Amino acid sequence: MKLFLKGTRCDSPKCAFERREGPPGQQTGRRGKPTDYAIHLREKQKVKHYYGVLERQFRRYFSKADRSKGNTGDNLMSLLERRLDNVVHRLGFGQSRADARQLINHGHVTVNGRRTDVASYVVAAGDVIRIKNRAKSLDRARGALAESSRDVPDFLSVSGGDIPEGIVSRLPTAEDVSLPVQTQLIVELCSR
Repeated sequence: MKLFLKGTRCDSPKCAFERREGPPGQQTGRRGKPTDYAIHLREKQKVKHYYGVLERQFRRYFSKADRSKGNTGDNLMSLLERRLDNVVHRLGFGQSRADARQLINHGHVTVNGRRTDVASYVVAAGDVIRIKNRAKSLDRARGALAESSRDVPDFLSVSGGDIPEGIVSRLPTAEDVSLPVQTQLIVELCSR
């Protein structure tokens, strides 16, 4: 499945996903039918790679989602969608999640007027994400906004003035997740 991890390169014909017919390697013969565990693990790994989260972080998010009220899978995806690097990417300030993470780590992003250099910061409803008023920061964000052709989700709103800024209008729901994922398989795997 194409996860768009390389930003705009995934939209071009250079994307390795479309050039290759089968799995990598010399012996591309038949593989057996995947087990239930393999299917569950593949869903979890897909989500981890999509959001750029390591195993320990993912376990922490899962335990937090499990403790909160409601559907555990929907709570998990909502927590992952609320990560600052994901929000910056979904607003269009970064070409990919890795690029958005670098923007945050280098101090180009503020949340509610405060410099935030933690990519795993979880935003709340009403938070204002703004690019710093510096030449380098503004050039990177404007370049990414010019190249970005993706739509901004409903739970975010972008105001493109002199300084790009976005507002988290509400918390994301399961419908706001752009990745087609079966959260029930992840919950079954992590609940063992």
